Amino acid sequence: MSSGKDKIINDVCRYLKFYIENNNYPLFKNEFHISDEPVIYQDEEFAESIEKNDPENTENESDQLVAEKIKVTDNRKQEIPIFKEEWMNAETLQVFEQKIQTCDKCSNLSVSRTQVVFGHGNPEAKIVVVGEAPGADEDIQGKPFVGRAGKLLTDILKAINFDREEVYICNILKCRPPENRNPLPDEIAHCEPYLHKQLEMIKPMLILALGTFAAQTLLKSKEPLGRLRGKFHLYNGIKMMVTYHPAALLRNPNWKKPTWEDVQLFRKEFDTMINRK
Repeated sequence: MSSGKDKIINDVCRYLKFYIENNNYPLFKNEFHISDEPVIYQDEEFAESIEKNDPENTENESDQLVAEKIKVTDNRKQEIPIFKEEWMNAETLQVFEQKIQTCDKCSNLSVSRTQVVFGHGNPEAKIVVVGEAPGADEDIQGKPFVGRAGKLLTDILKAINFDREEVYICNILKCRPPENRNPLPDEIAHCEPYLHKQLEMIKPMLILALGTFAAQTLLKSKEPLGRLRGKFHLYNGIKMMVTYHPAALLRNPNWKKPTWEDVQLFRKEFDTMINRK
């Protein structure tokens, strides 16, 4: 073999060794994947040097460079299709909702529910209200906050000059827990990605989190509600106010006063943000 080809092969090997070691590709540490496809160069200057340095560049198959048998792949530039679910590609809330109607990640909830309660309201809302989970009325009607707690939420929104139809309302869980029990950690873990996707698609200006589970889930916090409420937090760069869940207000009317204080601050912040635009 000519010294020119020896140099080229050595260059190829040194390049691959440097590339793999410096890009931390554990799958390639012990082996190279040989392919009959033409080489794909990630470095254009290196590809040009291969062509320029070949003294016997010919179209004869027997004289093709060994380098052409080596396919280099940069995994960082590839999307990882593994575990990617169909709903992740949804481009509208309507399509997204359709794609998770048969969700069975929580085997107990998927059996006991009447239907998935996805969310309801303006898909381009500036305000998103996040609650805990559907109740019996919500499970039947397929919409969040339609029972007694829902009526109280509507009244609260009206009191701070928000029409229910101009906001978007959803829950941490999309299925009703039996007997309206608290959501379990694994149920939250299964449903949480749906909520994050909803918020990512809507891109609200402000979020109002109702109750402990909504607040702790969105903030990744174990702080009690009493320490989280009454002030603004950040969820992925979006300002979020935490306050009591309307169902809790029905059980304990003493919490209505602090809730009123919280939502007034929420409205004031909304007006401030609108006026800045």
